[in-house]
Amino acid sequence: MKNHSQPGLRILLVEDQQALACNIIDYLTSAGHHLDYAATGALALQLAKQHSYDLVLLDLMLPDVDGRQLCVQLRQFWLKAVPVLMLTALDSLDDKLQGFAAGADDYLTKPFELAELAVRCLALSRRHLLSVDPQLQLGPLVIDRSQQQASRAGLHLDLHPLGYRILVVLAEAYPALVSRSDLSYQLWGDEPPDSDALRAHIYLLRQQLDKPFADSMLHTVYGIGFKLVVPQGPHQ
Repeated sequence: MKNHSQPGLRILLVEDQQALACNIIDYLTSAGHHLDYAATGALALQLAKQHSYDLVLLDLMLPDVDGRQLCVQLRQFWLKAVPVLMLTALDSLDDKLQGFAAGADDYLTKPFELAELAVRCLALSRRHLLSVDPQLQLGPLVIDRSQQQASRAGLHLDLHPLGYRILVVLAEAYPALVSRSDLSYQLWGDEPPDSDALRAHIYLLRQQLDKPFADSMLHTVYGIGFKLVVPQGPHQ
């Protein structure tokens, strides 16, 4: 079972704007990650052939190749399962759809906060780990996706199916926040029930996940959404 307080990621950064690339490298390196840098698609392909990576940060506009074409090439020969986060100033829906169609897993529009980039990196790498390891651990919380069960500090959580799904969505996104609208869509698609339904399921989940313990893991960011917080200290 993998504990997802994981060590630093090995990241391939493909970005031709040198100033931005330097800022990203400095920030993510200080966060404990290890970065290789390519300013062109050709160098990115060369590095991809020589090394293995946990994540690729890929600029859409490169001097020698379209980032979407490069994404397709990476997927074809090596990076079939490695998460790709596209970085671009193009923010139309069509641009995003083309990026996802090329194999991108996420899309971050420039300009962006480096803190948000760091959170997206962790969330994407965590989802990748989940694709090969059915168990996810966040501090005292253990989710067994193969059995669709969860426990905290060894105590089994008696969850309603929707409560379990909410917990999985929040755990996969950790440490990022999941907006109320995104959570509702992942639960019910385009036909959500009334707003009280989500509130009720959050309440029931909190009763199981947090009530028996001193510290809360399920946090509400009022007016925005929800996130999980790993408690610190012996009484988890």
